[in-house]
Amino acid sequence: MRLAGHRGLASLAPENTLSGARLAALNHIGWVEFDVQLSADHVPVIIHDETVKRCSNGAQQVRQLSWQQLQELDFGSWFDAKFKDEKIPSLTQLLSACQTYNLSLNLELKLYPQDDIQTLCEIVAKTIVFQHFAPDRLIFSSFEHEALVHLKRLLPNIRRGHLWDDIPANWAQQLSQIDAFSVHCNYKKLDKATAQAIKQAGYELYTYTPNDPRQVDEQWDWGVDMVISDKAQLYANTTKR
Repeated sequence: MRLAGHRGLASLAPENTLSGARLAALNHIGWVEFDVQLSADHVPVIIHDETVKRCSNGAQQVRQLSWQQLQELDFGSWFDAKFKDEKIPSLTQLLSACQTYNLSLNLELKLYPQDDIQTLCEIVAKTIVFQHFAPDRLIFSSFEHEALVHLKRLLPNIRRGHLWDDIPANWAQQLSQIDAFSVHCNYKKLDKATAQAIKQAGYELYTYTPNDPRQVDEQWDWGVDMVISDKAQLYANTTKR
């Protein structure tokens, strides 16, 4: 049983920021989950939403803003004044931070309508290779099956996990197509029979985003391997990290 800080450690720092990675490390959380998409000038940047509105003082879509324009925004004050002027990280900066803090990374490829799946995958793959990020410290995840197919071709040595809200009836077929390592699913939608079937098929099973350890007490017994939580620090006394 392992823990991952969701979007860094989103209960203690602005989500998808280097401060989140640092605080995850300080709280002895060994894994972090972050989201990546492309800026207008094809820099892979760490952000979840299609727009910057919720988590910055801007309002446009991420794909409409260049790296330089994104750097002019404040991605911290919305969370707490002490994070004023926190910058959106590039993927390169995040990978470097994870290496510095000895963190393993679950990198979600975040795609919205009009996004080019192949371009995102290719740029992310090149960035990871250039950064010399250890393959055994990285898992790709995505809700987009096509993205995981591309990643299997581009970086077959890096593990892939399929993200689902509701696990589909043909989960085994989809996992086989991407040579998957893990299933990442909504803990509220997971049932015992499905969990056990996934484990019996040989896959790791990760759940998001239970923020109270009591919410998933019985799920550990079903074979869940990792919880991805905004409040991963609260699990310190109940699981190994």
